[in-house]
Amino acid sequence: MNILLANKFFYPRGGDCIHTIGLKKLLEGNGHKVAIFSMQHPENLANEYESYWPSNLDYGVPAIKNAKEAICRPVYSGEVKRKWNALLDDFKPDVVHLHNIHTQLSPIIAKEAYDKKIPVFWTLHDYKLICPSYSLLRNGEPCEKCLADKTNVIKYRCIKNSLTGSLIGYLEAMRWSRKKLETYTTCFIAPSQFLRNKMIEAGFSPEKIKQLYNFTGQDKFRPNLHKKGYYVYLGRISREKGLETLLRAASGLPGFNLKIIGDGPLREKLEQKYNYKHIEFLGHQPWETIKTILGEARFMVLPSEWYENNPLSIIESFALGTPVLGSAIGGIPELVSPNENGMLFQPLDQSGLAVKVSEMMKSRDWDYAQISKKAKGKFDMNKYYQSLLELYQATN
Repeated sequence: MNILLANKFFYPRGGDCIHTIGLKKLLEGNGHKVAIFSMQHPENLANEYESYWPSNLDYGVPAIKNAKEAICRPVYSGEVKRKWNALLDDFKPDVVHLHNIHTQLSPIIAKEAYDKKIPVFWTLHDYKLICPSYSLLRNGEPCEKCLADKTNVIKYRCIKNSLTGSLIGYLEAMRWSRKKLETYTTCFIAPSQFLRNKMIEAGFSPEKIKQLYNFTGQDKFRPNLHKKGYYVYLGRISREKGLETLLRAASGLPGFNLKIIGDGPLREKLEQKYNYKHIEFLGHQPWETIKTILGEARFMVLPSEWYENNPLSIIESFALGTPVLGSAIGGIPELVSPNENGMLFQPLDQSGLAVKVSEMMKSRDWDYAQISKKAKGKFDMNKYYQSLLELYQATN
């Protein structure tokens, strides 16, 4: 099959990018021809189809040079439409598989593929289709107001606390309504049952949404049976991840060493505020380093305070045989089975988290090999491929 994958970035920027890059390798390894459609970016991996990619548009800069394009692209972009259609015509895909495309690429690419009678699959890496600000999060707390009324994104200025940004988000949601997205998309793929349920609550048809957990590479299922006396946080250092709740709990547990892997907007502030000998900030690290640190950790903790979807950090932890202490929110409880591969605590509960950290640090009852074995059965790349292929073939 000729399979065209679309994601707005094509370098290991986040979970959506890592998944897209991994999926390309997985599909090619099974004999398919794969093309990539992305946005030009200096950190992108080299790709033979990059001449088809539209220009880079960075919404993070203080003053966007091309304000007109910034406003128009989420709703309509002549450049995106032109280059996408050129790739469709030249590559002639049997299947189009979308990932994180909103704003910089926009669902216009779903419409154009639909108009050419090409089946469109869409893996949902966040809540953008039901929440203009992606996260179902407002002021650091879960918010579901936009499931019923998208004007709330303007009312509360949910996108970067900006009236302009929030207005663009609202216009984007109106332009690409649920009815249109369901029409253009053959099948939505939800990596967690939690996300699927939220989509249905927002009015999407259950028949259109299939649940399929993400995968990780075969080489990552190497359980380390020799754990050391520390625990790990792995992820972005930002408010919704609940790291400060963890740090407050950890600061009162000087007998247990915490290693923090990752970077983000709060790193400098938190590193200064929680400058303790038993808390170590390691910053961004390559997988080879993560594999050693995470593999030797007593457990990994994910104290999220937002609706996590299908966290890669949990999948990678289990692959290495490392149990997880996670907050009972979003898709996390689907993955963490108490006393089998980890424990759960209530989000924002500092004292409860401290108790669970102590329990998990003192426990020696975890079957590390079994944790990895069960994870392989759930997140194995070949199992994922077979399930995905069945979805693709059902349309042909």
